[in-house]
Amino acid sequence: MYWYFVLVGLVALERLAELVVARRNLAWSLARGGVVSGRRHYPPMVVLHVGLLAACVLEVWRSERPFVPWFGWTMVVLVLAAQALRWWCIFALGPRWNTQVVVVPGLPLVRSGPYRLTWLRHPNYVAVAVEGLALPLVHGAWVTALTFTVLNAALMVVRIRCESAALSAATA
Repeated sequence: MYWYFVLVGLVALERLAELVVARRNLAWSLARGGVVSGRRHYPPMVVLHVGLLAACVLEVWRSERPFVPWFGWTMVVLVLAAQALRWWCIFALGPRWNTQVVVVPGLPLVRSGPYRLTWLRHPNYVAVAVEGLALPLVHGAWVTALTFTVLNAALMVVRIRCESAALSAATA
């Protein structure tokens, strides 16, 4: 069980690394006239993501569910794939990637990396959804997986609408 807590801790460290990148990218965007949108949905998103990590640990610790190797290792692979997709998105967007919705007017849409795949409009959000489902399920935290998935889906509806409106306004 303790190795699972280490895994969740590593994901938490990865999230902190994302925040460092996001802060640097926010400064870059604002220096170029970037506009931040969706400030109201950002705090609930932060709470949801921090809550995911805490709930993973709490549910596994309190429920004492056994690790099921064939399922757990499959979920570990999905967690790693989600991380790889997320960082592919971060590198493809470069200084335009952020945890907030920030658009620099006049810049063209990114069409490289996973953003060149026309059938996958929001690859970073796919990574979030996969990670949010798979990370708890590594060690059988199905209540956390289900709760995060439902709440994240609702939040993504708001987030994607906000992002689409911001991009439309900036490219019009």
